[in-house]
Amino acid sequence: MYTEFYKLRRSPFDITPDPSFLFPTGKHKEALAALYYCIRQRKGFALLTGEVGTGKTLLIRCLLELFKNTDVACAYVFNSRLTTLEFLRYVVTDFGLVTSGKNKSELLHDLNHFLLSRHQNKLTTVLVIDEAHHLSTDTLEEIRLLTNLETAEEKLLQILLVGQSELSDKLDSFELRQLKQRIALRAHLAPLDLEDTRGYIRCRLEIAGANSEAAEMFPDETIARIHHWSRGIPRIINIISDNALITAFARQVTVVSPAIIDEVGSELHLNPAEPSAKPHTRSNEDKVLRVKTRLELEDQLKNILKSI
Repeated sequence: MYTEFYKLRRSPFDITPDPSFLFPTGKHKEALAALYYCIRQRKGFALLTGEVGTGKTLLIRCLLELFKNTDVACAYVFNSRLTTLEFLRYVVTDFGLVTSGKNKSELLHDLNHFLLSRHQNKLTTVLVIDEAHHLSTDTLEEIRLLTNLETAEEKLLQILLVGQSELSDKLDSFELRQLKQRIALRAHLAPLDLEDTRGYIRCRLEIAGANSEAAEMFPDETIARIHHWSRGIPRIINIISDNALITAFARQVTVVSPAIIDEVGSELHLNPAEPSAKPHTRSNEDKVLRVKTRLELEDQLKNILKSI
């Protein structure tokens, strides 16, 4: 609606997790490099957490793009509200195997044969589970048992759990202590600070086709108000910015003022107060990154963003 008025090729603030709109902050690059390293080195279990709207799904889609047309086969579970048998059927199907008419033991046998065959050909196999905080304790235990599919040297299946911060709390439970001990790497996405929020907004405008004049439609003081209302959460930044452009378009003004942001934030019933989240601490095991891996990943990211 407002794209023509602002001379944009597309809407810059859609909330769909589109990899072409990735703004690789230091936090995002570190998390992406850590997960990439963990899978490539076949560490077994990895965990990615973050508050609602911090870009976990977008990061995972970028990770899957990195593995596209490589020796890595990925199964991606995006609906975690499944029974244990439904979950297993979904995974086996996503790997391209036949599930019709087969019971659990037959599915596990086929999966094990599939993983062994790929391992013998020096191929990597990955299971990515989004919204993992919704998984039941039984399903999480079933996932742990999948890590028993291994050779004497390494795991046959690499598993990445992705979920909100409460997933870490769930894994602290007594029932899941065995699963917790198997997590080789943890990564966490925190909200953006003010500087990253500024870069995020202007990067999305540039990708959407904003020229140098249009890029100034969000002055620094306006971005400061967006950061205040959004608390640095990318999804909320998008929602505020999109609504602000609609309001500014309706008033036929080319610059979004801080007053418009305050108006939008109030209308959306947003709470600008700081969230009460537990501070994220990192174990020594989390610091497994290698400089070479990070540099290689940044080069790959640049190539992917150019090709999208």
